This record gives sequence, structure tokens and C-alpha cells, in this order.
Amino acid sequence: MSPKNRRVCQAILYEIGAVAIVTPILTFAFDAKVSSTLPLSVLMATIALIWNYLFNAIFERWEAKQTAKGRSWRRRIAHGIGFEGGLVLVLVPLTAYWLSISLLHAFIAEIGLLLTFFVYAIVFTWLFDKIFGLPVSAQEANK
Repeated sequence: MSPKNRRVCQAILYEIGAVAIVTPILTFAFDAKVSSTLPLSVLMATIALIWNYLFNAIFERWEAKQTAKGRSWRRRIAHGIGFEGGLVLVLVPLTAYWLSISLLHAFIAEIGLLLTFFVYAIVFTWLFDKIFGLPVSAQEANK
């Protein structure tokens, strides 16, 4: 699979899982209706989808320059921190506005989601790599 197709496939599959996870969490946590939380989840997933594609392109460019190849758990954790950290900057204000809550409450909610998605991102990426193989950036050079 080409690097571009791989990133698109990974991002779409990741966000489908994200909507399935976020919608019930937001519905329960804020005692809100699914008619409110589902569109928010889809909007959050759309933002995350764009960020996922961009972040993975940047990460893989960096990764290709590293002498150590493969994806260690340390590298996977760094990937998860970078990806989720970037989302906080956009999703906290969006959540606060959409649910009519303070930035502090949105940040606290986002921390809960981040913890969930930190684990989800690492496990998802590991499973994706197991099923589709490592990207070229993480493979050993042909000798």
C-alpha cells in the first residue's frame, strides 16, 4: 500500500472507531442527547481525521530519518502524545462551545477522552501495523 493510501486508510478506520467511542461517553458524561453528541463526535472526528493525516505525514518523515528502524513502544508512545496533544488545542474550545460548558470543564472532559484515546491510539496503531505491515518509514533498508 502506498504511504498516502496507508495514511488515508489508517485515519478513516481510526476515526470510525473514535465516533463509536466518543458518542456514548459524551452522552453519558454530560447527560446530553445523542442528537447533540453524535454531530459533535462526527465534527471532532473530522478534525481529528485531518490532523491524523497531517501528523502521520510529519511523523513518518521524521521517522524515516531515524537510524533505529521499527516501532518500539517508546516511539509509539511519542506518536500518541504528539497526536493527542495537537488535538487538545482545537477540541477543548470546540467542546466548550458545543456543550455550553466552561473551558475548564471542557479541558477536564478532554483529559478523560485523551486518556482513553492515548491507549486507543497506541493499540490501534499496533493492530493496524500488524494487519497492514509497517510503513516504509519504519522498515529496515533493503540490504
